[in-house]
Amino acid sequence: MHPEAVDQSMNDSIKVDIWSDVQCPWCYIGKRKFEDATGRFGGDVEVEYHSFELAPDVPIDYEGNTYDFASEHKGIPVAEVKQMIERISGVATTVGLDFDYDHVHQTNTIRAHELLHFAKSKGLQLELKERLLKAYFVEGHHIGHVDVLADLAAEVGLDRNEAIGALENNTFLADVKADAAQAQAYGIQGVPFFVIDGKYGLSGAQDPMTFLNVLDRARAERAEKASDSEEATK
Repeated sequence: MHPEAVDQSMNDSIKVDIWSDVQCPWCYIGKRKFEDATGRFGGDVEVEYHSFELAPDVPIDYEGNTYDFASEHKGIPVAEVKQMIERISGVATTVGLDFDYDHVHQTNTIRAHELLHFAKSKGLQLELKERLLKAYFVEGHHIGHVDVLADLAAEVGLDRNEAIGALENNTFLADVKADAAQAQAYGIQGVPFFVIDGKYGLSGAQDPMTFLNVLDRARAERAEKASDSEEATK
């Protein structure tokens, strides 16, 4: 066995595909927990986000607040919704997030997903994903509106006018639909959903150690495969 083969395998980037929605609180919480894990991992991780619409039928300008929407969507009283959101917000604080649900604009996220694909085409998807989540949950921006999305795009280094053009022409709508189709093929029914190294699926905002253990397993399996290949060529 040649050490170079194993080292190369262990240095290879682990691909992680994440299905999520920018109005999903657990996606933001899960993102922080996953980032905690990758910080401990000590290896390269390549992340790609994929579109998943939690509420594709909600209008862009929903008449009501998040409490009203959740009450209608889940069929539970507003008082119960507020208790649920308080619990979620409490979990968010444990990972350094300060949700402001009183100012969240419930909206359709299709345009935000299209913009994320535009950002991916420019190599800035990760930056925009973080910016959109913060804009929605912390800052109270209306991410259903093209002008707001364009401003946020510009903040992460994208061309504002080009972003507007992509949204107005639905340039990346097919990519959003393709992500949804892939999610259906995988049997994904909720987000966040993580596919690690194309073989391990994890659902929900898992503990960082759970993510870390799977990343370590994927790296170890790569090293073992490289070693086996090297032995076979002797």
